[in-house]
Amino acid sequence: QVQLVESGGGLVQAGGSLRLSCAASGSIFSIDAMGWYRQAPGKQRELVARVTSGGRANYADSVKGRFTISMDNAKNTVYLQMNSLKPEDTAAYYCNAAVEEYYYSRATDYWGQGTQVTVSS
Repeated sequence: QVQLVESGGGLVQAGGSLRLSCAASGSIFSIDAMGWYRQAPGKQRELVARVTSGGRANYADSVKGRFTISMDNAKNTVYLQMNSLKPEDTAAYYCNAAVEEYYYSRATDYWGQGTQVTVSS
């Protein structure tokens, strides 16, 4: 089994910054990629940013230039540095990981329970 634990969410004023962290633990052989998704009330879940273990990253257009995703392969942890936050960034943020487990060759998607980010105006 693999568990993802997110942290770093909270309440911040517009223009402020937050850093989200997500640590994966359990029977991990390797992680192919990790990412962050978000879902606001009444809206569908959307990709915010994703990064592969090789360092290739992609971002939603709405966060390019403001958010930075990075992954520490040794710690099985992904970070999302969020700067210049806007009220429209308010959402529950969910960590995702594509994990290859010991003695099981197929990669499996895992999700964290979510961390709330609220940006006030």
